[in-house]
Formats: sequence, structure tokens, C-alpha cells
Amino acid sequence: MHPIRLISFGYLHLPTGPDGSPVPPAADRIEDVRDRLRDPAAARDILDLDGLNPRVQDVVLNTPGARELLANLADYADLPAGPRRIAIGCAGGRHRASGLTELLARELRARGRQVDVEHLHVHLPRVLKAADTNTGASA
Repeated sequence: MHPIRLISFGYLHLPTGPDGSPVPPAADRIEDVRDRLRDPAAARDILDLDGLNPRVQDVVLNTPGARELLANLADYADLPAGPRRIAIGCAGGRHRASGLTELLARELRARGRQVDVEHLHVHLPRVLKAADTNTGASA
């Protein structure tokens, strides 16, 4: 089976297209977790960490709906003519998207898959956006 590339990103860091909407990275499946998973940055003790940290991954994994989403993405990746690229995005790319991407990479490797991971925005500062009131205004 071919290797799979997992990409995490933050919608608030993406370039915009002609219509003004963000242009996500090219992928066979783009998973937008902004409305699906609660922003773990609300937990002050992980605020300055990112999704590469096991503590953040644990918070993400224990967010309602995360285990089901992770299982769905892993099963999708294992389809016979499965994807070559899966991109996971949240607001800023620091917590939810990068944490879920790391968890998915671990699960796929446990299933014997070769996985390459790219985090586009995990290294950038937290994004604070006043208009983003539903998600906690950060990655």
C-alpha cells in the first residue's frame, strides 16, 4: 500500500482565493475540526503547548467526538484505493489539527502504514480573532 501524507493547518493562516475564502492545502480529504471539536486551548495549562505535546494530544483525544472522528479517518485511510493526502484544519493549527494529526499518524503506523506528517502552522503564535467566538478564538 502507498504511503500517506497527513497535513495539519490553521484556517486563519491560509492564503485566500479570489472569492476571499481560505484555500486549504491540496488533499484527498480535508477535515475541518473547528466546529467538530472543542478548542483545547481553553484549558489554560496547555495554552502555550502545541499538538506535538502528549498532554495536548490527550486533551484532544478526550474531547467529545474525537475518538469517533479518529476512527473514521483511520478507516478511510485504509480503504483499498485510499487517499494519498489527508489535511486536518482548525482555527490556528496549534492544538486540535496538529494533535489529531499526530494521533492519526500513530494509529496508521500501528496498522502498518507508512506515514509522512507535515504541520504547516503549529509553530506560529496563537491566533486571537474577536469574530471567532464559538471556538475559543485560538488553534
